[in-house]
Amino acid sequence: MTDDAYATRRERAGERLRAIGADGMVCFPSRNLQYLTGFEAEPGERHFLLVVPADGDPSLLVPALYGAQVREETGVADVRTWADGDDPRTAVRDLLEAHDLREGRLLVDDTMWARFTQDLRAVAPDAEWGLASEALADLRVRKDGTELAALRAAAGAADATVEDLRDLGADAVGMTERDLAEWIGDRLAAHGGEGTSFETIVGAGENGAKPHHGHGDREIRAGDPVVLDFGTRVDGYPSDQTRTLVFAGEPPDEYETVHQVVEEAQAAAVDAVEPGATAAAVDRAARDVIEEAGYGDAFVHRTGHGVGLDVHEEPYVVAGNDRELEPGMVFSVEPGIYLEGRFGCRIEDLVVVTDEDAERLNATDRGWR
Repeated sequence: MTDDAYATRRERAGERLRAIGADGMVCFPSRNLQYLTGFEAEPGERHFLLVVPADGDPSLLVPALYGAQVREETGVADVRTWADGDDPRTAVRDLLEAHDLREGRLLVDDTMWARFTQDLRAVAPDAEWGLASEALADLRVRKDGTELAALRAAAGAADATVEDLRDLGADAVGMTERDLAEWIGDRLAAHGGEGTSFETIVGAGENGAKPHHGHGDREIRAGDPVVLDFGTRVDGYPSDQTRTLVFAGEPPDEYETVHQVVEEAQAAAVDAVEPGATAAAVDRAARDVIEEAGYGDAFVHRTGHGVGLDVHEEPYVVAGNDRELEPGMVFSVEPGIYLEGRFGCRIEDLVVVTDEDAERLNATDRGWR
């Protein structure tokens, strides 16, 4: 993206702050800061803050060792630095003072570490506080063309890796879950991905009945249903896809029935996606199929979650969420059935809401072979 595109996002953030009656916003290294500046950094012990006022131009306060890099890699004109020998709280106070933000309503990054929020409170004791998501969630929830292109590319890398998994077939038998997770990471990279977007889940047999099992040293056996949930990033945007495969042999009794129910539930939920439908209605579409088949108690999580710079963000596809879907929203559709001590089954694709219905970002076969 260009500096102008990020500048437009910051302008829209200012507009949103005015609309909700907030005077300013403070972000630290996070997906919010990346969304507004394009600069990606891990949180550290040093004060690294972006201040976006409701009126006026934003400022960055960064450690001196970041100064040249931040000036080069962001389009923020006002970049201030502080040295390791300085008291950063003085620099924070001066920055807020420059923007007349030591009073009024200030929003802080939802994930900001407590040490930094405490320092903000200390230098702005008369301010009223809120969370940055009040301003940014509605901006980030609708993806623009650049974001959608990156999400499609990341989904393509995941799709290609699913095809590799099917080709692996019986050669997966005898591998540990950990071995296969590492193999998946290698294939994602080979297809243009940048790392993994979250810890790869490989849940073989009974481990598949634990929705967030991760992966361990359990060997994959012939006949095991294996839950495979993974993704990668392209230009900062992630994929997130799940298939449940049996690499060789015949699956346990009832597995084929369970898989068919999950596949039908996922299809029903995707069919329910359209502008104006609620997130809760999509969740209900999947849940109705699973409950009618008698597995309602075994579907133990929401149907989906928004995907953007964060793998989990709004909109959340869950009962009670009456937010209406809008074109440009991207989220997962991932119903599952988990039979404790036996096996699990989950099928997941990402979808984007279009002007009329939904576009699946994942195109691979959803069967279990």
